[in-house]
Amino acid sequence: MVAPAQKIVLSGYYGFRNSGDEAVLQSILNALKRQSELLGIAIEPIVLSIDPEWTSATYGVEAVHRMKLADVCRVIRESAGLISGGGSLLQDVTSAKSIPYYLGVIKLAQWMGKPTFVYAQGIGPVQRRWFHPMIKSVFRKCAYVSVRDEQSRQLLMTMGLRQSDVHVVPDPVMGLTLPEEMAAGSDLVGQPAETYGAEPVSVTNSGSVSPDLPVVGISVRYWEKDRRELDAIVEGLRQVCRALPVHLRFLPFHLPSDTEASQYCMDKLGGDIAATGSVVSLCEDADHPQKMLREVGACSVLLGMRLHSLIYAAGRRVPLIGISYDPKIDHFLDRINCLPVGTTASLDSAALGKEIIRLLKDGEVWRREKETLIDSLIFEAEAPARQIVEYLRHKG
Repeated sequence: MVAPAQKIVLSGYYGFRNSGDEAVLQSILNALKRQSELLGIAIEPIVLSIDPEWTSATYGVEAVHRMKLADVCRVIRESAGLISGGGSLLQDVTSAKSIPYYLGVIKLAQWMGKPTFVYAQGIGPVQRRWFHPMIKSVFRKCAYVSVRDEQSRQLLMTMGLRQSDVHVVPDPVMGLTLPEEMAAGSDLVGQPAETYGAEPVSVTNSGSVSPDLPVVGISVRYWEKDRRELDAIVEGLRQVCRALPVHLRFLPFHLPSDTEASQYCMDKLGGDIAATGSVVSLCEDADHPQKMLREVGACSVLLGMRLHSLIYAAGRRVPLIGISYDPKIDHFLDRINCLPVGTTASLDSAALGKEIIRLLKDGEVWRREKETLIDSLIFEAEAPARQIVEYLRHKG
């Protein structure tokens, strides 16, 4: 007799169509599917989303509105447990409401006697110290806690959690694959570098683009009020175009704000870029994480402000350049033995341009240097899914 599927509720920043957080969701769903198949149990994910209809249509899973308490209570009560994460959920920089919300969902599941799991979260910054005992109290009752960097574990330890109770794992998006790779049951480990790329990208705002042009992927966001970081990026890109013809491909990860930031840069670049033999384009249709992953995989170099643009690039073995605006950027770059080219507050356009040109010329060297490290991170990215599925198998 086949055992019924065990329902597992997923709580995170889902349904807002932020490509990074949607990639987290897709990666967790993929990992749970793979691990449950390996261990021979059936799992049925249910996602808490701000737009449940879109989430259901996009991922083929059940979803309920994250702010409708009755629906949230119902699906948790009917579930075998709750996963919180990943992403930067427990921080109070963007909003003081995030920590109470996400802790509240976990606490609700614990009150109902359900096992709770923290999945590769980035913890902090937590500037309001009165949140610390709340986080400690909820996390101590979780069946499994994992964070995506050592700094997050250290922060939890200052709140009173034991080091042995907090597992450090890579961001789940390190394990994100393309649909055909999932269908084939393959992964990227051990494949030659030339297979990591994707089919040709769809191009807008650039006219005809020669396939011979190296593609510089660019993920920008608004951060500094005076736009100094975007102006420096533009000048660095001008320097690249003066040195060699390239295809500057802007990749908005968070809509619509990143599209606006990308358009700001494109307007600053102006039409004189064409005289160098270079072209500029904007990706406007990557509304699914795997579409954006394909876009990044087609790049020769990736310049990123968004964390998950850098993680996508690492996962596809695309040489990357990070610009730091938040400690999470530095933490990820440190895991792959890279340094940011600068910060949003202080970015040297000349240094940026030189680094892009260097990686365009020495991309294969970069890939060889990072290959073993990235392979290990991709394998480790599914550790939380393995732990959770194993727990459910024994408890089931």
